Amino acid sequence: MALKPISRRLLPDQVFDQILSEVVDGELEAGESLPSERRLAEVLGVSRPAVREALQRMAQARLLQVRHGGATTIREFRRFAGLDLLPQLLVRNDELDVGVARSILEARVAIGPHVAALAAERSTPALVDILNRAVDALESDADPVARQHSALSFWDHVVDGADSIVFRLMFNSLRAAYEPVVAALASHMEAEVGQIASYRKLVATIAAGEPDAALLAAQELLRPATTSLLSAVRELEEI
Repeated sequence: MALKPISRRLLPDQVFDQILSEVVDGELEAGESLPSERRLAEVLGVSRPAVREALQRMAQARLLQVRHGGATTIREFRRFAGLDLLPQLLVRNDELDVGVARSILEARVAIGPHVAALAAERSTPALVDILNRAVDALESDADPVARQHSALSFWDHVVDGADSIVFRLMFNSLRAAYEPVVAALASHMEAEVGQIASYRKLVATIAAGEPDAALLAAQELLRPATTSLLSAVRELEEI
């Protein structure tokens, strides 16, 4: 393993990140036994409690199979991990994983329109009022980063209107992965968050209770920025 000593002690987050990187990069393969807590603590230069906490997080993320009285083995993260792992996968060792970024963008443009359609199908006057106020807040924001946060709040309300626990949990995970890189994406996202008329069109279709029209309006809203970002990501992948 290419694990590196950690400069500060009692940092289970950093231990988790290093072991996760080994798993994702294939240095620790599925089915392989993990070194003992003692050995990991020695290699990383941290205490065993720090290692133990990190391994507990790995197990909770379904990345480890723990057998009582037996070896702790690595699981295939693509088969067992959940969306809650996205933030850790997107930025590892302070570097953006462009492949994960591409996947998040593709999921965003695929899921968003269907969430909007459900919100239109289940529309209420209270939801429409909240969405209109959210667009007003978006329009009043002058700062590009603040606009992105306002746009996230708008979509948060749309997801509420969709009344789907699966889409809600998916949105939560995508948002958690996206928020740390909001500032870096500001220039690309301006093509979306600056289109106030497109937001109002989407709200109008939700207010009218027209799922098909809401789906199309959401596609029109999300496509420009997503296309721009995907193009940038593909350029990074080719480097």
